[in-house]
This record gives sequence, structure tokens and C-alpha cells, in this order.
Amino acid sequence: MSGSHEHEPIRGLPELLPEGERILWQGAPSWPSLARNALHINKVAAYFSLLLAWRLISLFTETAAPPAQALAAALWPLPLAFIVLGFIALFAWLIERTTVYTLTNRRIVMRIGVALSMTMNFPFRVIASADLVTFANGTGNLPFRLGSADHVAYLTLWPHARPWRFAKSEPMLRCIPNAAHVAALLAEALREYHSAHPASAATTSPSNAPVVPPLASSL
Repeated sequence: MSGSHEHEPIRGLPELLPEGERILWQGAPSWPSLARNALHINKVAAYFSLLLAWRLISLFTETAAPPAQALAAALWPLPLAFIVLGFIALFAWLIERTTVYTLTNRRIVMRIGVALSMTMNFPFRVIASADLVTFANGTGNLPFRLGSADHVAYLTLWPHARPWRFAKSEPMLRCIPNAAHVAALLAEALREYHSAHPASAATTSPSNAPVVPPLASSL
């Protein structure tokens, strides 16, 4: 892991690529998709909407205050709602700005971290399999499972991790645009790598299907 990306020789990479390695794709999360699907901004907005509706109904039906006064009293959560929703949107935007996912013909590299940047390398030899989940707008998640001997702490990865997989965390390319295309690139790269290095495939977990079709549920 490296702590700064100010002097990256290649954007998103801590060093020049070795001979024979090439970049297949680079990208980052889409911040609107990240805000909705990872940070749940829609659910937070729905909570504040219900809170405002409940206060309005309560004040108009249970108090004798003039309508204008009741309305002013009911809307006090509105500034708080804007602050919270704005913070979520800003955080999602910062994640997009500071994240670089890189797929090469040999590994996946994740440069992540808003306050403290770090770079994580996942060579294909430690990737057992990968999944794909797409959303209606074409963005999607690509979580990948590591071999049984490999582990990264969930909190170190978040939000670039498959939800609820704490004991055996799964790194994830999260909310990336055109996810199906990236999944196809990853599947082909994994197939080519494991065909050229059959011994490495044997050291990963038994599930070696490179990428499965899109799942019905979201991550």
C-alpha cells in the first residue's frame, strides 16, 4: 500500500507497469450511483420526508396555532435534512474524485481513501472469482472473492467492499459506469491469465468461474 498519489508515474498506480503488463481499463465510482446505492441517500431523504409529513399533520390537527406559525414550527427539520443530504452527496463526490480502479491483464489495483489514500494490489493469482450486479442506469458493482489464504479488513476497504461480508471481506469495484463492459474485460483477462498460469488457479478457492451473469438482487 502507498500513502500518497501526488507523484504517481501513472494515474492510480504507485509505480510503472512491469514489462508485459498493460492497462485494460481505468475508472472510478459514479458519485450519484454511489450516493444512492452505497450511502443510501434516497432512504435518508425518504426518512426526512416522512418526518416532515408527520410533524405537519400533528401540528395542524393537534394545535390551535395559526397555519403560518404551525408551518414554521413543522419545517425545522428541513435545514437539517439539506445539511445531511448535502454531506452525503459531497462524500460520494469526494470518493469519486479520490478513487481510481485499474484493471490490467495481470491484476486489479484500487487506489482508495478520501482522507488517507492507499493503493491495494490484487494479482489475478489471488482472485478466485467475481460477480456482477448492475443497476438500471448501467452502473454496477463488481465484487471479487479472494483465495482462502488472502484477507483484507472490511473497514479498510469500505465502501469498496461487498456489504455484510465481514469475516471474509470481498473487495469491490463499486458503482462503476458501464459495469457490464468492465465485467466482460475482467472475465476475459482472468480466463487468459489462468489459461497461461494453471497452477495459480489451483491455489485459489474451488469456485473459479471468472464472472457470473448479473444477479437479480443488488449489493
